[in-house]
Amino acid sequence: MGRIVIIGASIGGLPAAYEARALLGRNHKVTVISNVESFHFVPSNPWVAVGWRTRKDISFALGPVLEKKGIEFVHAVADRIEPDQNRVVTAKGEVPYDYLIIATGPKLNFGAVPGLGPSAYTQSVCNVDHAEQAWGAYQSFLKDPGPVVVGAAQGASCFGPAYEMAFILDTDLRQKKLRKKVPMYFVTPEPYIGHMGLAGVGKSRRLMEDEFAEHSIKPISNVAIKDIQPGKMLLEDGQEVPFRYSMIIPPFAGVDAVAATPGLCNPKGFVNVDAYQANPKYKNIYAVGVCVAIPPVEQTPVPTGAPKTGYMIESMVSAAVHNIKADIENNEKEATATWNAICLADMGDTGLAFVALPQMAPRNVTWAKKGRWVHLAKIGLEKYFLMKMKRGVSEPFFEKAILKAIGITKLEKAN
Repeated sequence: MGRIVIIGASIGGLPAAYEARALLGRNHKVTVISNVESFHFVPSNPWVAVGWRTRKDISFALGPVLEKKGIEFVHAVADRIEPDQNRVVTAKGEVPYDYLIIATGPKLNFGAVPGLGPSAYTQSVCNVDHAEQAWGAYQSFLKDPGPVVVGAAQGASCFGPAYEMAFILDTDLRQKKLRKKVPMYFVTPEPYIGHMGLAGVGKSRRLMEDEFAEHSIKPISNVAIKDIQPGKMLLEDGQEVPFRYSMIIPPFAGVDAVAATPGLCNPKGFVNVDAYQANPKYKNIYAVGVCVAIPPVEQTPVPTGAPKTGYMIESMVSAAVHNIKADIENNEKEATATWNAICLADMGDTGLAFVALPQMAPRNVTWAKKGRWVHLAKIGLEKYFLMKMKRGVSEPFFEKAILKAIGITKLEKAN
């Protein structure tokens, strides 16, 4: 019997558990270690931050659904990984493994900028706890509105939620007839808006510039944040931007237990992997999702990172589990992830879709388009993904449907 242990139970970890159970069969043990008791759909956090969703709308308890699938659930923090002993140490005891899949997501590095983060002066939508806190701050803001600053700090790699938050706030304030009282700024390390950490996707720069102009949101790009103080943001270029409400995406780093494992990670704590999602030093340790080390798409004047989108994460998960199966059966590993970037950015009542195949240039396909269908597709994605995760279904689904809808039917040819 093989023991497959997965650290993390979000968009990477939970599908990995389901796929491992389905592909490997009941004669192998699958265990999930998670520091939270519930799954929540991370892409919906900007909606939670303005009260369009609640925690209950986008989450469900992990224990019951994992139990139904015959997957062991350990609700505990992974304190450390001991790869020479093939075990994960938690406060609830040691969890041995034959194969380990790391799907922890990132550590939110709010300490990179003084005054950054929910415990200081800016909000976050990186997890549902932060999104709920952002909603509380927003309710207070609505009683006495003023300037808003949304964006990302230098070194950030997840720009989509920042763009979404800016446009969702714009839409909500217009609905509440408060928009004229709220100057809006978008601060980003990207060399230009629409860069997205991807060096742009098709006409994304022009689309974003037009949208920012039409929505009266002032972009401040190619800039690092020096310091955040109550009511003002100090930028490295000397600008001072006032705010009464702010949401800034932080840079990411590797979580402590992972980053502290000798030989596992790069200097920022992200897991090094080979073409098969396995760590080069520890061949029975795999990694999927945001915790994986990926180089920037290009070097930018102010540092930016590369995003990991839903399709890419699904592809990593499938590759990792199939290669574990191959190793168990003494076969050659063959499965590799598809490094494509597919993003749906909600804009409140419309949206922008971006497709970069592959993520790294030169690309076979670059595609960007605006439409209300993107907003509706994002709602559909939320409902469908939650339904699939509650039922324990693991196969990739939604992004391929999007690609088919826009006429890209041969995904394998875009790799």
